[in-house]
Amino acid sequence: MMATYCYNQPFNFYYPKCSITNDVSKKPVYFGFRKRCFDSVLVGVGTEEVVKDVKDENGKGFKWIEVRKDITKEQKQAISELPFGMANRCKALMRQIICFSAEKGSIYDLLKTWVRIMKPTRADWLSVLKELSTMGHPVYLEVAKHALLEESFETSIRDYTKMIHYYGKHNLLEDAENLLTLMKQRGFFCDQVILTTMVHIYSKAGHHDRAKEYFEEIKLLGEPLDKRSYGSMIMAYIRAGRPEEGESLLQEMEAHEICAGSEVYKALLRAYSMIGNAEGAQRVFDAIQLAGITPDDKMCSLVVNAYVVAGQSQEALTAFENTRKAGIKPTDKCIASVLVAFENESKINSALEFLIDLERDGIMVGEEASTVLAKWFRKLGVVEEVELVLRDFATNHHQIN
Repeated sequence: MMATYCYNQPFNFYYPKCSITNDVSKKPVYFGFRKRCFDSVLVGVGTEEVVKDVKDENGKGFKWIEVRKDITKEQKQAISELPFGMANRCKALMRQIICFSAEKGSIYDLLKTWVRIMKPTRADWLSVLKELSTMGHPVYLEVAKHALLEESFETSIRDYTKMIHYYGKHNLLEDAENLLTLMKQRGFFCDQVILTTMVHIYSKAGHHDRAKEYFEEIKLLGEPLDKRSYGSMIMAYIRAGRPEEGESLLQEMEAHEICAGSEVYKALLRAYSMIGNAEGAQRVFDAIQLAGITPDDKMCSLVVNAYVVAGQSQEALTAFENTRKAGIKPTDKCIASVLVAFENESKINSALEFLIDLERDGIMVGEEASTVLAKWFRKLGVVEEVELVLRDFATNHHQIN
C-alpha cells in the first residue's frame, strides 16, 4: 500500500477528507491533520443562519447574520474583489458593510459587534480602512471615526493627524476642530506635526487668519520650525494675496539654512508674476537659483510674464533671451507673453523680427501664440500683408539653406 507508513509507524489519525489511496479494495489511510474550527461568523456567502446577537449594557446591539444568496449582483461583485490575502475577520466585516442597510441598525453597532465577536487587532482595522478608502465607500469616515474610540485600534496622535487631513481635504473644518478638541481631552499633546496640519488645511480653505493663529502656536512650542511648517504658512500668505509676507518668511527660512521646496518657490514666483510685480518675481527667481534649484521652462515663463504684465516689453524680451541662452526651450505660453508685450506697446515690427528669429532657430509658434497674433493682426487689418511677409521670409530662408 503506497505511502501508508512513515518510519514504520502507521498514520492512525483519522480525517475523512484526505484519503491517500483510491483503491476501494483496501481500507484507506488518512492523514490526521486537525480540522480547523473557524467560528461560524467567518462562513462564506450563502449562509443564512443568525450567528451572533450581541447587545451592550443598554440593550442595544446588532444581530450578526452572514450575507445570503439573494444579495445583488453589485454586492456579489464587490465581495469577490476583496483582497485574497485579507484576514477572514476583516472579510467578514467587509461583507457586512458591503451589504449593509439602515434597516439592520447603525454602522456603529455593527462595528461594536465585530469587535466583541472577533477581537480585531490594529492591523485588522487598518486593513479594513485601507480597503474602504480604495473602494471610496461612503462609510469610510464613520468607520475611521469609530476606530479612534476602540482600544484595539491602539490610537496614536498620527491617526488624529490623518483624520484631520481628511477633514481638511473635504473642507470639513468644524469637524477638524472638534476632533482636535477631542484629541486634547483624551490626553494627547499637540505637536508641531498636527499644528502644521491645521495651518495647512486653513491655508487651503483660504482662512489666512486661522492659519496664522496655529502658526503662532507652533512657535510657542519652543522648537525649531521645520520646512513643512514654514511652507504651509508661506502658502497661506500667497493664497491671501500677500506674497511680500510670504517672501519675508522665505527669507527667514534661508537665514536658518532651511531650504523650501521648489513648489513653494514656484507658487511665490507665480503670485508675483500674476500681479505684474517684476522686481518681486526677479528676486524669487534669483533665490531659486541660489537655493540650488535648476529653473525649468515654466519658471522662466513666469518671469517673462511678470515683465509683460508690468508693461516692460524690453525686459520681457531680455528675460526670454536669457531663457534661451540657458539652454531652456521656451514654452508656447512664454512666446505668447512676449507677443502680448509687443502688442501692448504697438511694436508690430519688433514682433515680426521676434517671429523671424524664432523661425530661424527652428522654434515653431504654437496654438496660444498663434491666437495672440491672429487677434492682433485682425485688429490692425493686416492679416494678408503679414502672411506675405512671413511667406517671403520662409522662401528666402529655404533657398539659403
